[in-house]
Amino acid sequence: MNTVKAWAALEPGAELIPFTYEMGPLDAEEVEVEVQYCGLCHTDIAFIKNEWGTIPFPLVPGHEITGKIVALGDVAKTKGLRIGQTVGIGWTNGSCGHCGPCLDGDQNLCENVKATIWGHHGGFASRVKAHWIWAVPIPDGLDPADAGPMFCAGITVFSPLMEYGVKPTDRIGVFGIGGLGHLAIQFCHAWGAEVTAFSSNAGKHDETKKLGAEHIVSSRDTSEWDVLKGKFDIIIVTVAVPLDWDKIIAMLGPKGRLHFVGIVYEPIPVSVIALLGVQKSISASPGGSRGVLDKMLRFAAHHKIKPVTEHFPMSRINEAIAHLEAGKANYRIILDADF
Repeated sequence: MNTVKAWAALEPGAELIPFTYEMGPLDAEEVEVEVQYCGLCHTDIAFIKNEWGTIPFPLVPGHEITGKIVALGDVAKTKGLRIGQTVGIGWTNGSCGHCGPCLDGDQNLCENVKATIWGHHGGFASRVKAHWIWAVPIPDGLDPADAGPMFCAGITVFSPLMEYGVKPTDRIGVFGIGGLGHLAIQFCHAWGAEVTAFSSNAGKHDETKKLGAEHIVSSRDTSEWDVLKGKFDIIIVTVAVPLDWDKIIAMLGPKGRLHFVGIVYEPIPVSVIALLGVQKSISASPGGSRGVLDKMLRFAAHHKIKPVTEHFPMSRINEAIAHLEAGKANYRIILDADF
């Protein structure tokens, strides 16, 4: 039995406090990882506040984990992993391997999927366990200190490029240039696409151009959208706020796609006629499969794509949360384990 040191919310909305728990024996297919770094995501805060209404407490958040393997189950030992290897663990902690989606290679859509922070203690801790398939080796060329957000924000915006066959000749719009959007711009630019960023922050324009956006348009002044009618092959929405969906759909060209990776809680009114005439589509996706995770990491290493981050010691977790909630985070926050 291993005693794990962690930071936990004991009840909804509470500050995180030091917390210990017994990890229990390692199953044959599990990997035990010593956490070195863990990203702080808006979903962690949503879970702390129990915004989804179904979160069990006490809660140890954290699902953008990088660290070193310290133990391998008997089956996990045969899967190409080794003690001391640097790996990342994201939103998904386990999948069954035998349901339809798993057999199709869509393990992230597993009918029995296990989430890293839902009914399972996450990465704001000294150690964490995961099924071997979700302990993903980090390739050379990616710094483990900053790679954590790639396992949530990164895969979330990269996966649609693979899933929907986005081409280098496509024209892509990205709404929201925050934690997800700044990675989406980098990936789409490296993909070869013409990228337009829709941003509410004029102060970010120079930085957004450096990330790879050819054009920057206001996400608030919809009059700027009129000249873009019918332009885009895909528009990726990374924000969680209501927008003028009719006008956004009008910016899609024939067979264009409006794709959601941000969680917009309010219903989206859609006219079928606005879609049907030129075969437009609306879709959404949660992260990506293990195979796409590997491809995303290789692509990022090859093109030198990385999150823009700022670091806090994990012992200052509540300060980091307040910093993120105040909108002051410089794209992504990383917590450095200091137990």
